[in-house]
Amino acid sequence: MVTVAIHTYEKAHILKTILESEGIPAVIHGIRMIEPVIPGNVRVRINERDLPRALKIIEELDFTEQGVKEVNRENKKEILVPVDFSDYSLTACTFAFQLARDLECEVKLMHVFFTPFYPATVPFGDSFTIQPPDRSIYQDVKSKTEKEMSQLVSKIREQISKGVLPDVPFQTLLVEGLPEEEIIAYSKKMRPTAIVMGTRGRNAKELDLIGSVTAEVMDGCRTPVFAIPEGTHVHGVAEMKRIVFLTNFQEREFQAFDVMMQFLKPYQVKVYLAHIAKKEDVWNEIKLSGIQKKFAELYPHLETAYRLIDQSLGLEESLEKFVKEHQIDMIALSSSRRNIFARMFNPGIARRMLFHSDTPLLVIKGM
Repeated sequence: MVTVAIHTYEKAHILKTILESEGIPAVIHGIRMIEPVIPGNVRVRINERDLPRALKIIEELDFTEQGVKEVNRENKKEILVPVDFSDYSLTACTFAFQLARDLECEVKLMHVFFTPFYPATVPFGDSFTIQPPDRSIYQDVKSKTEKEMSQLVSKIREQISKGVLPDVPFQTLLVEGLPEEEIIAYSKKMRPTAIVMGTRGRNAKELDLIGSVTAEVMDGCRTPVFAIPEGTHVHGVAEMKRIVFLTNFQEREFQAFDVMMQFLKPYQVKVYLAHIAKKEDVWNEIKLSGIQKKFAELYPHLETAYRLIDQSLGLEESLEKFVKEHQIDMIALSSSRRNIFARMFNPGIARRMLFHSDTPLLVIKGM
């Protein structure tokens, strides 16, 4: 058997019911019961032969829409910062507070925690049953989370008092659930100006390529996402001097570029328009030149240049070489929602660069 999804019990049970209604036998298995605070406690498993049909069904589901309706209003002047109390969360907070100051926004610090508290006697599969933990486990996890958030708030206030962080309004939010699902749901409901998330950059393990919360958020929501690696040398947009905007000559990229400029407007930066190709193509250069002229008309005060990036070294290595040679402070690109097959077997450039670079990444979902 193979695992097709990891959810809270409630959502796993919904998925199991849907799969079985389509004639696909499914079982629910409990995992990580000895470490209940780790997100993702229930697996939905099916026979391997049913995997292609099941993935098509799963792709059409959107659990983040459960009970959440997108607010029909202008973007809230708020920067959302999901935190897990790690060192790279603090790096993200530093970036987010400076961005909030520049854009005159508030900051919302959001932590998503998970507990294995279920309704009485939940069946897990055909052959065994896991008895539900005591309610006290939920209270213990919640109390621990509240304490960690309080400690983070104290650190932030101390840095504000020392002038390390700008003095901008901020609030905290604790939510129970799976991080990627709850972050995406909050984004759809509240529509913050941007999401700022800390990452481990080069220090991340290859096994994280599919499962990164930051990568899932980038794939799943329309809010612009800043991914800030722990090892970055810049700690705010104000420090950025050179940015590369990757293009595949898609119409949506004009909208994405305009969104990016809303973040960069207060500053003098140089933007490289770049296209990554396996070999030189004169038509690529002509198209890049045309895009540069178009942007020069739209943003007359912006310094731009265009470059073709030879992909002969491989996508990650070629882009990283360009970043070093041109002293790039941020990589920006437009991204479209891709199906589950594409994300599993051909991860997009944004997801791949999360694990191969210490350069901040801005991902703007195509409209």
